[in-house]
Amino acid sequence: MSVAEKIKGPASYFPSIERTYGKPVAHWLGLLDTVAGCAHMEQVAFLKREHGIGHGHANALVAHHRHARGV
Repeated sequence: MSVAEKIKGPASYFPSIERTYGKPVAHWLGLLDTVAGCAHMEQVAFLKREHGIGHGHANALVAHHRHARGV
């Protein structure tokens, strides 16, 4: 990706998520696999409650996870 191309959408949060929580995005997406049958906001609540993820970061992870899986 060139410098001129800017990452958009939920993935734009990924560098901050990795810096803030010290784990790769793949870790968080793997955790979301364990609650894949839940609604969007239930998944957000899971990340916030069980893992201390902030709302915006949790929402970005869930949106990306659901979109990647066609949900």
